[in-house]
Amino acid sequence: MFDKKLIDDIGNRLKEKNQSIAVAESVTSGLLQAAFSNAKEASFFFQGGMTAYNIGQKCRHLLIEPLHALECNCVSELVSQQMSKHVCNLFLSDYGIGITGYAATMPEKNINDLFAYYSISLKDKIIESGKITTNAEEGLPAQLFYIDYVLKTLKKLI
Repeated sequence: MFDKKLIDDIGNRLKEKNQSIAVAESVTSGLLQAAFSNAKEASFFFQGGMTAYNIGQKCRHLLIEPLHALECNCVSELVSQQMSKHVCNLFLSDYGIGITGYAATMPEKNINDLFAYYSISLKDKIIESGKITTNAEEGLPAQLFYIDYVLKTLKKLI
């Protein structure tokens, strides 16, 4: 399911630098946390994470700006940036990942394509953020695509 070598490589780099990471996720439903928890010696670098699946929880726990959140259904690059920065503070970690988006279409909301916004921060500074699009199947295949993309991006940045 996850690229174990990639996850272990990230963990080794973080351990070498004596740095840690935490995750705030929505669209990936805790799968990034599961991936990191399966890394070799995860407790030496993985601080933990949270899955905030709706606007109320993102605003309450991750301090997402509520007016913007309501405007975009809590799916934007700004929201992912706020998620990554606040999860660092919440878990006292060096790195933070925030990811929000859609793993299923929602025609009633005019969401007909699958996409996610992600952000990676280091010590309260955004070092990478952007939009991921996929043609993967809805659900788990799309989520795994997002996770692989974010992990490969993170590895390049560490």
